[in-house]
Amino acid sequence: METKRLIIVAVGGQGNLLASRVLGEAALLSGVAVRMSEIHGMAQRGGVVESAMVFGDARSPIISDGEADILLGFEPAETLRALAKCNANSLAITNLSPLTPFTVTIGRGTYPGLGQIQKLLRAKVRKLVAFDATALAKQAGNVMAVNMVLLGALLHEEALPLTTANVKTAIRTRTRKAFVETNLKAFDLGFEAAAGAPKG
Repeated sequence: METKRLIIVAVGGQGNLLASRVLGEAALLSGVAVRMSEIHGMAQRGGVVESAMVFGDARSPIISDGEADILLGFEPAETLRALAKCNANSLAITNLSPLTPFTVTIGRGTYPGLGQIQKLLRAKVRKLVAFDATALAKQAGNVMAVNMVLLGALLHEEALPLTTANVKTAIRTRTRKAFVETNLKAFDLGFEAAAGAPKG
C-alpha cells in the first residue's frame, strides 16, 4: 500500500496523544502497519505536543520537512508553525479556535490573525479544511473532545487507509467509558463539518 505520513500538532492538554493512540489502534484493526513517534514539549504548561505517524511500509516514524501527506492541527498557530512539514500535495486540517500563548497574554508577543493563518496554509498545501472544532466539541458535550472532532474531519477526507468503523471501535476501546458516547458524537460532528467546510 502507499505510505501515508501524518503530523498531529496540539497544545498540551488537547488530547493529541489519545488521538494518536486511537489512529494506531484503528490501523491495527485495519491490518495496516503503523509507526509512531511523539515529541512532548512543556505539555502541562501549554507547550506544543507533536505526533508523527507513518502508515504503510516505512523504516522510520520520523517525518522530515516537506514529507507530511497530512497535517492535523488542534490549534491554528501550531498548525502554522508546523507548515514546513508539508508540501504542495499535502492536506491540512485545522481547528480555528485559538489558545492564546502566555507571551501574547502578557503583551510580549502577537497572535497572527486567523485569516492570515489560513492564507499562509492555503498557499503551501493542496487542500485546507478549517473550522471551529472547539465549538463542535462543546456541542458534543465536552470541550476537551476537540481531538475527536478533528479525527472525524480526518476520516471524512479519506486520506488514510482506515475505515470509519475501525476508528469508532478504537474510540470505544481507547476512551474511558464515561466519555465514549460524547467522543463518538464529537467524531460525527467533525465528519459532518468537514463535508461542509470551505475548501481551498
